[in-house]
Amino acid sequence: MDNKENKPALKVGIVSLGCAKNQVDSELMLGKLNERGFETVADAVDADVIIVNTCAFIEPAREEAINTILEMAELKKERCKLLIVAGCLAQRYAAEIQAELPEVDAVVGINSVAEIADVVDRALARKTGGPVTELSEVYSAEYINGPRVLSTPEGSAYLKIAEGCDNRCSFCAIPLIRGRMRSRRIEDIVSEAEKLAAEGVRELNVIAQDTTKYGRDIYGRPMLKELLEALDGISGIKMIRLLYMYPDEIGDELIETMARLEKTARYIDLPLQHISDRLLKKMNRRGSSAEIREVIAKLKAAMPDAILRSSFIVGFPGETEADFEELMTFVEEFAFDRVGVFKYSPEEGTRAAAMPDQIPDDVKQDRYDRLYTLAQRISLERGRLRVGTTVPVLTEGVSEDGIFYFGRSYGEAPDSDGKIYFTSEEPLAQGDIAEVEILIAEEYDLTGRAVEPQRI
Repeated sequence: MDNKENKPALKVGIVSLGCAKNQVDSELMLGKLNERGFETVADAVDADVIIVNTCAFIEPAREEAINTILEMAELKKERCKLLIVAGCLAQRYAAEIQAELPEVDAVVGINSVAEIADVVDRALARKTGGPVTELSEVYSAEYINGPRVLSTPEGSAYLKIAEGCDNRCSFCAIPLIRGRMRSRRIEDIVSEAEKLAAEGVRELNVIAQDTTKYGRDIYGRPMLKELLEALDGISGIKMIRLLYMYPDEIGDELIETMARLEKTARYIDLPLQHISDRLLKKMNRRGSSAEIREVIAKLKAAMPDAILRSSFIVGFPGETEADFEELMTFVEEFAFDRVGVFKYSPEEGTRAAAMPDQIPDDVKQDRYDRLYTLAQRISLERGRLRVGTTVPVLTEGVSEDGIFYFGRSYGEAPDSDGKIYFTSEEPLAQGDIAEVEILIAEEYDLTGRAVEPQRI
């Protein structure tokens, strides 16, 4: 069946849930569908084919995925011809979806993104029987090399450099869902980055489950330094932000490279999860508290103006009040600009789920509230230090009141951090970069005004 011969073309909409890595998969699916002649629409209400790209990382994500599927099933009653479930939930719970959600016409795992157009064609041609299922066990990162339809604001894009994870943290189900780490070749990543730059992308946000381990599986050693140097030479790219860096792979050479390269953002994202040596060992995290502190000190010394972000889990099995107080002291000592706080969630198939000394929910909530409050105060204090500085800001849009533009500087990662709101005497378009003087700081957002030169 060739949809290019059908007039009008069937409309496809994707509801993408979960992380940025999932978002890239959604963009890749849209690219494959566009190649086949389908028309993509932004709103699922207008779609003939709805794809829900799901997350299954933790229980709240699974609940959101199921609720979204049921919501989309209601649209199917009105005009939608097909409802397809893709992503992590499909990969791990395909049998349950087939048995319990008869509204679903196809199930597509995370390793079958490249086959999405074929799946849609097969589902459209299907007359009877259960849903079409595509669950490849071939763990390859080559699918990432396909065409993409960007869903990020103009001027910005995610650049996925690897799939899967080898870290085997005791609390995490990602390796069970996405498999072992598979890095892409440097030449493939650079080729994609060059195409994105030609399309007007100026900010690359480099992602993987563990970016600092990039390349070890195919080159025999980490190659993030070499990748950064290659990306730095791409004309049109103004900023390269590294996300999800693990401290044990951050050596002196990588720190020197990050500090030296002009386009590498002074943004340090370390998903540390805890600082208690006892809990780090139970979590199966590499590196000790002392080693983590040493790496952060080196990073801050090399890049004094860097924004420091981390995420932490409270309520991990066996966490004592002393462990938690050690974490609180650590967060305040190193003055993290951005902190994500998560309550531990026992995940099926992980070692931590079977550990004794599970923490009661009320204790988890209390510790979450205390750490969140501390992180919020520190974020405000750190933001106030930026008042009076001038930074390039990538314009993302106009606020609802029509008075302010908003966007992000090197210090604000997309989807996880706040925004910079600013006024400008000169009209700006999405994707423009303006020099903005910071005038006001709040807990997460900053406010300022565009100054000369208005555009870069």
